[in-house]
Amino acid sequence: MGKKVRKESETSCKETFEPLPVEGKNPATVVLLLSSPEEDILVKACEAIHTFAEKGDENKVSLLGLGALEPLCQLISHSNNLVRRTALMALGIMATNSDVKSALKKIDVIPSIIDKLSLEEDVVAHEYATLCLASLSVDFVCKVQIFDSKGLPTLIQLLSSPDPDVKKNSLETIFNMVQDFQSRQAVHELGGIPQLLELLKSDFPVIQHLALKTLQNVTTDKDTRNTFREEQGFERLMDILSNADFSDLHIEALQVVANCLNDSESFQLIHQDGGLTRLMEFIITPDITEIQSCAVKCIARVAQSAENRKLLHEQNVEKVLVELLSVSDVSVKTASCQAVSTMSFHLACKDRFRDLGGIPAVVQLLNNESLVLREAATHALSNLTHGNELNTFAVYEAGGHEILVQQLCGNCAGTVANSAATLGNMAGQGVIRCSILSHGAMQALVEPLKSTNVQVLINTTQCLAMLACDTEARAELQTAGGLQPLVNLLCSYHKEVLHNACLAINVCASDGPTAVEMCKFGAVELLQEINQSVKRRSSVSKLAMTSLLNSNLSVKYSLTGHLSSTDIISDGFYDAGKACGGQRILSLEELSEQPVNQQRPIIFFNTAAEEIVDAPDESQSNELETDTSSKRDRRTSRTPLLDRKKKQKDETQPEYPSEKLWKMMDDVSLQLLVKEVKESILPLSEEREQYAALARLVSEAMGGAVEMEKLHEFPWVLHLSELKFQLQSNVVPIGLIRRGIYRHRALLFKCLVDRIGLSCTLVRGEYNRAWNEVLLFTGNPSSNGSSSLPCRYIVDLMHQPGSLLKANTPAAVQYQTI
Repeated sequence: MGKKVRKESETSCKETFEPLPVEGKNPATVVLLLSSPEEDILVKACEAIHTFAEKGDENKVSLLGLGALEPLCQLISHSNNLVRRTALMALGIMATNSDVKSALKKIDVIPSIIDKLSLEEDVVAHEYATLCLASLSVDFVCKVQIFDSKGLPTLIQLLSSPDPDVKKNSLETIFNMVQDFQSRQAVHELGGIPQLLELLKSDFPVIQHLALKTLQNVTTDKDTRNTFREEQGFERLMDILSNADFSDLHIEALQVVANCLNDSESFQLIHQDGGLTRLMEFIITPDITEIQSCAVKCIARVAQSAENRKLLHEQNVEKVLVELLSVSDVSVKTASCQAVSTMSFHLACKDRFRDLGGIPAVVQLLNNESLVLREAATHALSNLTHGNELNTFAVYEAGGHEILVQQLCGNCAGTVANSAATLGNMAGQGVIRCSILSHGAMQALVEPLKSTNVQVLINTTQCLAMLACDTEARAELQTAGGLQPLVNLLCSYHKEVLHNACLAINVCASDGPTAVEMCKFGAVELLQEINQSVKRRSSVSKLAMTSLLNSNLSVKYSLTGHLSSTDIISDGFYDAGKACGGQRILSLEELSEQPVNQQRPIIFFNTAAEEIVDAPDESQSNELETDTSSKRDRRTSRTPLLDRKKKQKDETQPEYPSEKLWKMMDDVSLQLLVKEVKESILPLSEEREQYAALARLVSEAMGGAVEMEKLHEFPWVLHLSELKFQLQSNVVPIGLIRRGIYRHRALLFKCLVDRIGLSCTLVRGEYNRAWNEVLLFTGNPSSNGSSSLPCRYIVDLMHQPGSLLKANTPAAVQYQTI
């Protein structure tokens, strides 16, 4: 009998699991539940995350760290409507955090979110999907993704949603997108303008504000403005502006109005429909000054166009602006001044403002405590006086020039720049210029010349060029220390600053003293560098260099080695030799202060007689008169050489409290020589004979004729060294030189020619050669009523004194070269 086997139950096992209630107290547990296959658990997990995330940004960041973002992004595409909705709610709340937004950018979730904007989804899904897009659309990359995923048409459709939150979120997303041109154009093409205008009627202020801000962006496009106008958009805006209950919307509405009036075509059409008249009435009778100020700014913006300025002028906008200059509110007055500035580009407006008494009203505002208002007022005056002589006199009669000079010392760069520009405009009138200078304008301009603000420098140098027309003004500028900062501006690489600085230097170089002072500050070297630069040089920089050299012939001769017949040598001229490239040419005072060296002496001219001439010291007189001939007794009477280096003082004389000012040595010998030339040369009837006689006189004064073969025996080097030693100075008056060669004689000849009204050039050659050229007629000018052409002659002062060598002949070339 076999073993008995137990029979298995044929009943199948049940696979069902009894429901297990779970209470999750940790967000990490809830995040794990997002991977559950059960829809009920997913819904409850998403709801819990939504509630947790709503409590603050820290919770959102915590959920991000726990990895909640990726499963949520997957769940918004779940097949169950309730799961999709709750997932969108959680994702929408989390997306408002910046860290979450950065993480979402790395996940391609935007197309999925846009899919949830379809009409099949419920309002809650639309609300949180648009909330998510509103948060993401702040980023440029996300805006592009929304646009490329065809999100804009759907968003525009949702502007008609019955739910205000959906409207608000959709509108916010559109507002962020229309910051870019592509989206602005698309909103117009997709018919978004009527939808936006309809939202102006919303009961929710936040929606109205967003709609106006969006319209402000899209109406910058001309085609959009046309559609806006066709949809009666301007009329709706004016209705808002006319309603005191909508005062919180007035500023944004006015900014949209400014766009609508920006192009001339729209402006004219709106003007024909009476829109401009309504706007002007609104400006005159406002309820809030802030809104009135914004309205005036709207006018200023519209006036940027020349055609619009003409229409505004026809509407007599100047009268309104002048009235607004007298209101109590500073912001309104500031905006009015800005509008006056813009309108002043229209020539007829300048005259209208003056006729309405607007200029004294603006001048009055210069004393206001508000820095912004003063800046706006000075800018208005700058534009009003530009190219308008009558307006400059109106400012002058109102006392504006005096206040403007004071404004030059202010701290506001804009006010200083505008004040300088206005004063420059006014300085074209002689009477006004004198009055401006009498109030210390030159001293006031010194500090602005040191400014780092480009516009301040441009306007200040331009003003300086206008004011420095008078000798007294240039002297004031020099005394106030303004020449050095002016010269320093030659280092500027700003084209307009450099141009105006050269212009001012050109004017200031009209006087010898100011030219010499500017040369001392390195103006010549800086201008040389500028004129060698292809990018920086200009006709004005070349003109400045020419003016500077023409007023400082010593520097001109050192640099160019040539003085023309129109370059008249005056007292203080000196020959420091040929200048080396890039090396500053020292002034006579600086050269006189150097210790005695072995270089050749600096020769200078001084024919001015000293008012008080002391008797010469006997020992000094004997020392200087050695080696003289009887025929040169006229040169033996000399005064002591006054030098501030002289240390010996008479014990009976009181000591000076400060160091004596430098004084140029007197040259009595030259004074006597000039006197002799006037007495003996001027009476001669013929010009040729005058030149010849003067040449013989110069040769006699410098040691007589020297044969060319014996030139090397002529002891001129030793003689000059003796003079330097006796004077204890490198600077030697030309009248003391008794043995001179080519360059010394040519210098003396030029000096004497200029003193008696004749003309000649002075040309430096090589190896101590120099010569003078004169122009003479070869024929008889009076014969047959015609005159011959003049010929150039080189004056022989060395070998056959008095001979006139025709230029370019072998004899002339031999005289000029070794």
